[in-house]
Amino acid sequence: MEYRKFANTYVVRMDPGEEILEQVKILSQAEGITLASVQALGAVNDFTVGVFHTDTKEYQSNRFQGCYEIVSLTGTINTMDGAFYCHLHMSAGDEQGRVVGGHLNRAVVSATCEMIITEIPGTVDRAFSDTVGLNLFRF
Repeated sequence: MEYRKFANTYVVRMDPGEEILEQVKILSQAEGITLASVQALGAVNDFTVGVFHTDTKEYQSNRFQGCYEIVSLTGTINTMDGAFYCHLHMSAGDEQGRVVGGHLNRAVVSATCEMIITEIPGTVDRAFSDTVGLNLFRF
């Protein structure tokens, strides 16, 4: 991974074999990012995304392998109990143009991942909601 900072924005390039969530954590901790918006595109060959079932309060994860283009990757970087927390969603398309996606659990870059991280001044922590079953923004 390589990146450059311009004012409050990081322009990031991830390379083949790198795992996206790991690299976001490395960059965020190195730069002290506690609140940011994330957007990206690129290509992956092994990724897992999930869908949250509100009735059971559980995630169903789906793993995909092969040639995929990231159609959209978006989300937030913030904190939970003061520690790094990242919440990303990703959609990716295969060779036939079929798109799958959901909550990003893991994604390995196959060619590149071009990411823009826009830092937001301040901090928003998260807390677990028993009602919803997720870690929600706590203001």
